[in-house]
Amino acid sequence: MGLRWILLFNTVFPISIFADAVVEGRVQLPESHVAPVMAKRYEIVTTGNVLKTQPPLAVVYLEGHFPKPAASITKEVAQKDLTFLPALLPVRVGTKIEFPNFDDTYHSVFSYSPAKRFDLGRYRPDERPIPSKVFDTPGLVTLRCDIHEHMRGLILVLETPYFVTTDTNGRFRLSGLPSGHYLLKAWIDSKTTREQPIDLKDGATVHVDFP
Repeated sequence: MGLRWILLFNTVFPISIFADAVVEGRVQLPESHVAPVMAKRYEIVTTGNVLKTQPPLAVVYLEGHFPKPAASITKEVAQKDLTFLPALLPVRVGTKIEFPNFDDTYHSVFSYSPAKRFDLGRYRPDERPIPSKVFDTPGLVTLRCDIHEHMRGLILVLETPYFVTTDTNGRFRLSGLPSGHYLLKAWIDSKTTREQPIDLKDGATVHVDFP
């Protein structure tokens, strides 16, 4: 970010003269097989060993070398109506995720994914403290419930603080970005990630579409 120095009360202060960069655009998503009225309820489906959301969503993120966060971050994947909410959650490496149970039944969340293997065991809705895990390895983590076999959820653990989930039309807007040369990536499903190199400048908006 550019700086200009001003003199105020015999003291020199830096002020910003540029805004952070913005990238926006659209990801071409796979065709949805769910009626539009159901678009706000997502599930994880498996087709040919490929995991993806239904209706389709993508995660767009900026790949690069960025400073580590100064403080830990806590996010949530809830269990409600025998589903994981949200069905797809992108987080940065080092994020703590809590798994509250809002159903009137036991749940037993676990994962066999290489990026995070864990088993929370059975617990009730009033379990305290809320069961949680820290996700400290980048990669895709598939959530399951040992009691309710149909339940699936995805956590995409990224080494960047700059990411966003698209809407159901594939549109995205990623703001507050630093200037520089980066790779912009779009995670579509467990086997498909598209990428484009981009140059970001302070105060500029870059339009990128992923076909």
